[in-house]
Amino acid sequence: MSFQKEIERRRTFGIISHPDAGKTTLTEKLLLFGGAIQEAGAVKNNKIKKGATSDFMEIERQRGISVSTSVLAFNYQNKKINILDTPGHKDFAEDTYRTLTAVDSVIVVIDVAKGVEEQTEKLVAVCRMRNIPMIVFINKLDREGKDAFDLMDEVEQKLGLRVTPLSFPIGMGYDFQGIYNLWEKSINLFSGDSRKNIEETIAFSDVQSPELEKIIGQKPADRLREELELINEVYPDFNRDEYLDGTLQPVFFGSALNNFGVRELLDCFVEIAPSPRPKESETRLVDPYEEKLSGFVFKIHANMDPKHRDRLAFVKIVSGTFERNKPYLHVRQKKNLKFSSPNAFFAEKKEIVDISYPGDIVGLHDTGNFKIGDTLTEGEMMSFKGIPSFSPEHFRYINNADPMKAKQLDKGIDQLMDEGVAQLFTLEMNNRKIIGTVGALQYEVIQYRLEHEYGAKCSYENFPVHKACWVKPDDAKNDEFKEFKRIKQKFLAHDKYGQLVFLADSDFTIQMTQNKYPSVKLFFTSEFE
Repeated sequence: MSFQKEIERRRTFGIISHPDAGKTTLTEKLLLFGGAIQEAGAVKNNKIKKGATSDFMEIERQRGISVSTSVLAFNYQNKKINILDTPGHKDFAEDTYRTLTAVDSVIVVIDVAKGVEEQTEKLVAVCRMRNIPMIVFINKLDREGKDAFDLMDEVEQKLGLRVTPLSFPIGMGYDFQGIYNLWEKSINLFSGDSRKNIEETIAFSDVQSPELEKIIGQKPADRLREELELINEVYPDFNRDEYLDGTLQPVFFGSALNNFGVRELLDCFVEIAPSPRPKESETRLVDPYEEKLSGFVFKIHANMDPKHRDRLAFVKIVSGTFERNKPYLHVRQKKNLKFSSPNAFFAEKKEIVDISYPGDIVGLHDTGNFKIGDTLTEGEMMSFKGIPSFSPEHFRYINNADPMKAKQLDKGIDQLMDEGVAQLFTLEMNNRKIIGTVGALQYEVIQYRLEHEYGAKCSYENFPVHKACWVKPDDAKNDEFKEFKRIKQKFLAHDKYGQLVFLADSDFTIQMTQNKYPSVKLFFTSEFE
């Protein structure tokens, strides 16, 4: 197959939602259709000891939540599909923000009873900032929930989206009978038997036909006709260009747990979703169809296999082909590296691949060369934009709880920070280490992993900080900056890359500081122009 065809058949997307909206379950069902797994293991059911295929860290199994982003690939209708399953839990938001730099489109999962939740709002805002095409999937239709029209209104208002339904429920909750598929003009009846892998569909082009009453009954048939009429009047027709520009979002309804409405979503997705798109680097726009390889590291995962101390760097390929054993330039280190065993993924199953194309995610074994945001090319000096660190929301001193293991602790902290689990700040005054995270649960993960993976014990101490601000003076030599450093010395630290950071204890302090030292600029993300 030609290079061009290979790119056109790739679909790389992420699934985002608030925790518990059913994201991991949806991922599982998509894999089921791709023939990648035989039976899907729901995350919640304790009777089945088979955890979800995409959750493989011990702490995830104990809690029934996804902590790390996993990469899953499968083939469907001659398309190669790469799913990046992201953690929904808000304590792991930073991992999710970074993953969104590596996807070409997104599926947003919304719970029919809870509607739009806070975490969904934050994630959709990031997608809108980057104009990522989105499809909305309204999940758990077999439970009592909000009215379909109310839900679409809520999506429009709270998320600022412009939606058009491509499937519509017949009844809801207790009365739920199935889905009318506007995209394919067919009816899919719900049997409520979750053992059935795939439901049967009745092609149905004319809803006015009296056959409809025979299938779903008089009242539901009348109601469906009314609702479809309303949809035609109120919502815009689907237009693929508007969807690709991020200005129109198709909506699907279904129940991932009962594997219902998922096929409609997938069939439409492979048809309309974008193949790999051009990506902005600091110097130019990189087109996927360029012959020379470029790609960037968006995630690092240490110790995927506890028996071997291995680190995997996840690289999203932007252009060209990635070939095994061919030397590529590591731009930041200005040196060439060769990879003898690049991996493709299926949850924790990995296989070695000889060649990968734009849109693919490749796992490279790493001995400590990579950091998040690193770029690989065939010689061109460039790096990709848009993989920032955000200001953490929680800060704690980290102390060594076992003086004999100081080395292991330092090594562990260093590697976990490279992975982007949290951020490390070192105080200028006394070199004490402070760990900043987006969510408090991250501290447990760090403690657990330090002990189990590096044999080091740590304890924490509160450190009353509100926000980390990256500091950039207009002129590092002027008196104002010197005065700022003298007065604020207790609260100055350096991040992992040696950038100066001011740890402010309140919004008020930040404002006062900016008024008093106007030439010293403060930023809430590490990537400032």
